[in-house]
Amino acid sequence: MASSPKSKGTYHVFLSFRGEVRNNFIGHLYRALVKNGIHTFRDSEELRKGENISMLMKAIKESCIAIIVFSEDYASSWWCSEELAMIMKCKEQKDLIVLPVFYKVDPKEVRAGRTSYARGLAKHESKYGKNSKEMKRYKKALLDAGSLSGWTLNDGDDESKVVQEIVKDISTRLSQTPFVVDEHPVGIESRVVEVKSMLNLESKDDVLMVGLWGQGGIGKTTLGRAIFNDISKPFDGSSFLANVREKSKDGMGLVTLQEQLLNDILLPPTRLVVSDVARGKSLIPLRLHDKRVLVILDDVEDVEQLCALVGKANWFGSGSRILITTRDRHLLTPTIDRDRVYVHEVKALEDGEARALLSKHAFPTYKKLESRADLLDGFSNHAKGLPLALEVLGSLLCGTTEDVWESILKRLSMTPNEKINNVLKVSYDGLEKNEREIFLHVACFFKGRAREYTKRVLDSCDLQTAAGFDTLIKRSMIRIEYGNLQMHDLIQSMGMHMVEQEFDDPGRRSRLRLYEDVLEVLSRDMGNCDVKAIVLEPSVRIKICAGPDAFTKMRRLRLLILHNVSFQSPICLPNEVRWIEWPDAPWYPEFSCGPKKLVRLEMPGGRMTFIPKPLEDFQQLKYLNFSECESMVRMPDLSCSSNFEELDLKHCKNLGKAGESIANHAKFQRPHCSFRFSGSKMPEWILTVDSKVPLLPIDSQVPDRMLIGDYGPVERRSISFTVSEGLYKKFLGLALCVVVLRHYLEEEAFLSIERHVNGKQRGFKQERFHLLTRCHIYIQYFTLDNLWGEVDFGQIAGRYAQLSLTVGGYVLAWGL
Repeated sequence: MASSPKSKGTYHVFLSFRGEVRNNFIGHLYRALVKNGIHTFRDSEELRKGENISMLMKAIKESCIAIIVFSEDYASSWWCSEELAMIMKCKEQKDLIVLPVFYKVDPKEVRAGRTSYARGLAKHESKYGKNSKEMKRYKKALLDAGSLSGWTLNDGDDESKVVQEIVKDISTRLSQTPFVVDEHPVGIESRVVEVKSMLNLESKDDVLMVGLWGQGGIGKTTLGRAIFNDISKPFDGSSFLANVREKSKDGMGLVTLQEQLLNDILLPPTRLVVSDVARGKSLIPLRLHDKRVLVILDDVEDVEQLCALVGKANWFGSGSRILITTRDRHLLTPTIDRDRVYVHEVKALEDGEARALLSKHAFPTYKKLESRADLLDGFSNHAKGLPLALEVLGSLLCGTTEDVWESILKRLSMTPNEKINNVLKVSYDGLEKNEREIFLHVACFFKGRAREYTKRVLDSCDLQTAAGFDTLIKRSMIRIEYGNLQMHDLIQSMGMHMVEQEFDDPGRRSRLRLYEDVLEVLSRDMGNCDVKAIVLEPSVRIKICAGPDAFTKMRRLRLLILHNVSFQSPICLPNEVRWIEWPDAPWYPEFSCGPKKLVRLEMPGGRMTFIPKPLEDFQQLKYLNFSECESMVRMPDLSCSSNFEELDLKHCKNLGKAGESIANHAKFQRPHCSFRFSGSKMPEWILTVDSKVPLLPIDSQVPDRMLIGDYGPVERRSISFTVSEGLYKKFLGLALCVVVLRHYLEEEAFLSIERHVNGKQRGFKQERFHLLTRCHIYIQYFTLDNLWGEVDFGQIAGRYAQLSLTVGGYVLAWGL
């Protein structure tokens, strides 16, 4: 049991009594309290001769609990009356716990000032006057104290039994004394103030729930304890249920927590027992619906835990406050039963706070701080404001020498600290398979990448990425910043470490990101391997020596991203791969025989001249990107790729001829399908597009060649037309053809396209073209949904709509 040290002059219990019970009941009670380690103030022990009542008043203010023993002559004592008034004042202002004992008197006599209490009050009235402020204080104090629940002891009752009950009650209450929040509570106070403002403690009209949400090790439990210490006393009862996630794993775990909740708040003489969870759900509202309570559930991970412990707001009395600490934001979503839920995201410490916390754990004093400032910053940067990491690292460094600091810092850069990792891994262990796969992909490859780009990659790999991102965000494992995926460095380190620990053999690991591991797997003769993804992006260009079949053994490979990488000879890839991203590839890769599962092929800047074979085995292929492939002279045959949607051929300046597979492709008539082409001459296949959608010049005819400065930008930048709903539905799409040229004072040309429906902008698109020395033709095919989206035909009589396009930039000519 926690206790307050005597050296600080504080007491667990203050006894207020009249001398008539000093040597019997009070004597027994005092000895029993002291025997149980309860530091108790009794004036015969503590009040020294010659000291006045101020000593008593000070003792009352410094006590946790006051026991008032109302006996027959209690009210006749001036000292007792002053004690009582001060006790009730401290109850109101300082949350002093007050417990009355009615010793052979009726509580009604105390409240109403009857019989012996009337005589005692009359004695004081003769001194102060009936309507004096002193008499008003005494009468109010008697009324309020006499209305409190406590113990009644009549003639013939067993005093020893009542003494035992009081001692047990006091011991239970003191077991709920303030938590030791933290050895070094850096940054806690300001966070407590912020959460208290959300709790709106002044209002006692409703039940309010606040969630403390954040990643593991961020300090949610510490903050919850500090809040409990700060606000628990005014409530009718309070309970802090620690480690709910861990305790719920046991078959009777939730039952045990239900029992703790009830016993913490009700403090019954005999411990309440709950038979099962369903019984607990009935018992909690039955016993607590009229009590203003504070309940804190620490580390909740499942909605069933909430339903069993704080199921509905009406389980508790008005003014109750429920706090939940969790890693999963989804649990804090308002429901019919909990319609007022506020979320406070617990964030990492600021740099100054982090450095202070690390210093307090690493140094007994600050005397050596300056000599190790650079190393201290290194560890602080490693922890990135995570309190758990700062405490663990600080304790690890305490008492060591500078060379040990340097060694530990170097080791941390290669291997995460196990204690920190185990806490962070709890969030991963609670994920489903889909979310685990997405998390490991992001940790190993996609931190800092655009959310939409990563979603396209992982969707292609048969993962449900949108739902996965949502879960990982709610569990504080990733976050979105300016459209990019981010995660705490230690969480990323934990994810990468998990992959590295799968097997010592890189060929048995699920993901490879290091050059040495990729080289080892590709350069040796081995059977099937377990690699699912390879992302290799060295800062300088490298060439790997690997046999043509080095990849074909990777039958589980789904993702291959190679930047600044080439091979000494052509490679053959397995049919299972879904996403290939290989900029500046020297050649088009071969594939194993049979149906391919490739969804996207990204080879911008490649040096291939054409795709040698029709893509008839690529039935799942949707996207091709051959932009800036300057050597390409012929486009791929897509006639057999039934699911194909998008082709990017920007800046393929020598591309001039293709079959009719593009223009006649069925998918190009559906939403979200497009191709992009830009070059220096009008390709022959534009006539194929012309057969579907007429090309209507808006300005003069474009000559075969234009020199810089020969022409200025077009004067007519917009086209607007009114179309009926019936005609609009007959359009297959529009091919936009634009001629751009870089201004001689600019490094690049740009093209902007604005779309409007009924006068309201529906989107903005911009393309940039670098180092143009001659006119440049840009063509893109749009479905109408791509351009204008959903159109309201009800604003113009006859169900018409006005559609418009506006171009900007260095445009010499354009048309549809």
